[in-house]
Amino acid sequence: MDKNRRNFLKVAGISTLAGLGGTAVVDRLVGGASLAQAAAEAGHNVDQAKATQGHGEQQDPSVNRYGMIIDIKKFQQDPSLGEKAVTACHSVHNVPQFPDKKDEIKWIWMTNFDNAFPTNTNLYRDEATAKHQLPILCNHCDKPPCVRACPTKATFRNKDGIVMMDYHRCIGCRFCMAACPYGSRSFNWRDPEAFVKDANHVYPRRMRGVVEKCNFCDERVGAGKQPACVEACGESKAIVFGNLNDPNSEIRKMLKENHTIQRNPALGTIPSVFYIV
Repeated sequence: MDKNRRNFLKVAGISTLAGLGGTAVVDRLVGGASLAQAAAEAGHNVDQAKATQGHGEQQDPSVNRYGMIIDIKKFQQDPSLGEKAVTACHSVHNVPQFPDKKDEIKWIWMTNFDNAFPTNTNLYRDEATAKHQLPILCNHCDKPPCVRACPTKATFRNKDGIVMMDYHRCIGCRFCMAACPYGSRSFNWRDPEAFVKDANHVYPRRMRGVVEKCNFCDERVGAGKQPACVEACGESKAIVFGNLNDPNSEIRKMLKENHTIQRNPALGTIPSVFYIV
């Protein structure tokens, strides 16, 4: 990148922050602070800073910190579990079923191992892993780049560590989609209303021009229920959901007993979704 382009991007960034946070941001930048420091001191991403806790840090057991374990072997043993999980999630959340693949909206979906874990390459992949698919979804990261990229705070991390979407604040800029390294967000290029089958009137439907994604079934969890995908898998324990901050929770016990991997953890986003391999 040449010097002129770098200078242009700096000016553009400062101008954006000035529009979002007023002169306080610019004053801190002039004083030598970084963009992140200036934005935080002007009030941006304050909730994100409070909510962020790394998995390796001391956790407060009084604060919920939700996460999920997906047992890949269970989906290999019973491939029907994948369809059950996807159908349950998309039905509960009024996910439109567009006929054209390019318009597809996905909250949770099935894919090959190499697509989900491109950095975990193996020249001699075992037959079960090569043959079967596994579910992937939003990772609800501790340090979500999508939240930092959103100019309107339409996407944010709540007190329970769940990365949420406020559809009314989404302006369709798709900055969050560009920032997400996992491809876990979808954009409504078309009006989804006519493509929602058997609408669930309890959950809000979206409009054309907004981004959507998995929300860990926050509305169900708040009511004391399990996420729809977990419930759909029944007693198989193919997907387990729980509080990572509770050392006595089922999810923490499973993490102690099983070797798990995460999707591209080297990025430093600290995903909250773990996979038993």
